Amino acid sequence: MPVYALGDLEPTISSTAYIHPEAVVIGNVTIGSESSVWACAVLRGDDGKISIGDRTNIQDGAVIHTTPIYETVVGNNCTIGHLAHLEGCTIEDGSLVGTASVVLHNAVVQEGALVGANAVVTGGTIVPSGALALGIPAKIREGVANQEEITLGVESYVARAKWFRKDLRRID
Repeated sequence: MPVYALGDLEPTISSTAYIHPEAVVIGNVTIGSESSVWACAVLRGDDGKISIGDRTNIQDGAVIHTTPIYETVVGNNCTIGHLAHLEGCTIEDGSLVGTASVVLHNAVVQEGALVGANAVVTGGTIVPSGALALGIPAKIREGVANQEEITLGVESYVARAKWFRKDLRRID
């Protein structure tokens, strides 16, 4: 797996985290226990810090970046979907950011909220706990996120990471 220091900035990755061999982790990045980073995902902590909590999955092709002003923080038990882009935002515990969605500077996705596929959460927006954010720019629908489905998704990725750590092998 390509894990890079950038000058004095070195990633800190839990020994129980799974980083796919084709994911890229650069610089000031912390990844918590039982978290996973999947193929073609890029976590680039050059301008500021990126923190990924425990049991969180960063799916294939996601881009996690930061800014000199705003760190990017992803809590525990989160799912960051395929091709999602996070930059200078906060994703609180138990939240899901859907496929190809974007969450920008100083936005906060509060605990148990869901950002739907292809949504754009613009800078400074707060998605309340348990809410669903849909569209471009995202419109908020409060109280409709399905926490049970978010939790099942997290559990499946924790198990999948263990499976991949054990059985993934290159055959070319």
